[in-house]
Amino acid sequence: MSPVHMDLSNSGRRSFVLRQNTKHVDRELLKSGPLPLPLPLPASSNPGSPWALSPLRTLPLPPLFYTCIASLHRNEGGVHSMALSKELVFTGSQSSRIRAWRKPDCLERGCIKAGLGETRAMLCYSNILFSSHKDHRIRVWNISASDVDIQYKKVATLPKRSGIFPFKRTSPHQHTERISCMAYHHVKGLLYTGSHDRTVRVWRVADSACVDTFLAHDNRVNEIVVNQEDGCVFTCSSDGSIKIWRRVYKEGSHTLTMRLRFQEFPINALALSSSVDNYFLYSGSSDGSVNFWQKEPTSFRFSHGGFLQGHRLAVLCLAVMGRLVFSGSEDTTIRVWKREEGSSIHECLAVMDGHQGPVRCVAACLEMDKVVKGYLVYSASVDQTFKVWRVKVLPDEQVLFLGNSDNVSLSDDVNVNDGNDVVIREGLVYHQYYDMSPVLSPSWVEKKRQGGGYFQ
Repeated sequence: MSPVHMDLSNSGRRSFVLRQNTKHVDRELLKSGPLPLPLPLPASSNPGSPWALSPLRTLPLPPLFYTCIASLHRNEGGVHSMALSKELVFTGSQSSRIRAWRKPDCLERGCIKAGLGETRAMLCYSNILFSSHKDHRIRVWNISASDVDIQYKKVATLPKRSGIFPFKRTSPHQHTERISCMAYHHVKGLLYTGSHDRTVRVWRVADSACVDTFLAHDNRVNEIVVNQEDGCVFTCSSDGSIKIWRRVYKEGSHTLTMRLRFQEFPINALALSSSVDNYFLYSGSSDGSVNFWQKEPTSFRFSHGGFLQGHRLAVLCLAVMGRLVFSGSEDTTIRVWKREEGSSIHECLAVMDGHQGPVRCVAACLEMDKVVKGYLVYSASVDQTFKVWRVKVLPDEQVLFLGNSDNVSLSDDVNVNDGNDVVIREGLVYHQYYDMSPVLSPSWVEKKRQGGGYFQ
């Protein structure tokens, strides 16, 4: 039987095609834009007719709203690191200064004059800021904030310089290449640092001592995450693997307990989401995907749960807030993913674009004003900009249904699989079109052609 054509041009709607006994939606038609809601058709007089209509359904408003509330630019090179405290946001770039910004309006509150070249990794806990520099050492700063500016004092250098040879440039406990990441286990007072020299070093902050060093991967270490509850340490590397380490009781050394590997692509970022019932580990890869692993409650092992696709280039950074996952990418965008309650199903809620270069850092926190108002998301890029986003997620019970939605409403027996983002819930297919064409900064494009100098 030939397709049935409905011409709705007289009513201001575009013509579309229905095909009998098929589970395919015309791809060219979908790509041309949002489909209108179909007009009601008269029910067939034949009870066995294959043209019996499904009930007309409407789709909800977007479950997430966001806006960029600040965008800052400084000619100090790309922003490579970022750290959040209760009141401040710190950014590190290719300059020798660490900038401090007040939350949430991002008014500048001064800078830390490190004088040691670029700051590639930073971490903040309470009033202590850790920063790594060009000399492969870590500085520990005591920070206090006032209404006007910040006061800072350097309280330690890791490794500390020898009293016998104070002018010796290197130490046997020092990383030999760039420090790329940090994690702090505040329960034990241990700072973990990962480096391009493939090692992880463990520092006891109280006395600035290096208590352990181990070769973690076959390539450079890109990210470290510590579970504050049980002390498990997660590392990822350009060798395409994730490793889980545990500290040996009363010894201080660390032993490998599990190795996760799903694909061969370099892994650039890690994020951990843990609660009473669920325990998820997320990783961002150079192929643009975000893989996730779920901890099995009985065996305490991690099983691969799936991957989130949407980014066109490498995922460089991740942040997790509850069931929300924020991923920053080399394609200049930030995607917001949400995991369903009590499930491992994820959906992409939004794509935030505004940067003109790869998004190198992303961090998130709750926006509070006596009550929780939403989320504040901070992003930094090698395009020398630092942006602040206000994100609000509607609770599931508050999602309003309207009849003039721009999404596609289809019956239960429709399957759409054309490479775009598809969300299937309760028999509805939400087809989200993110046809992004990001504008890249010319300097980044030139460095990318020369061999990706930003990420070396």
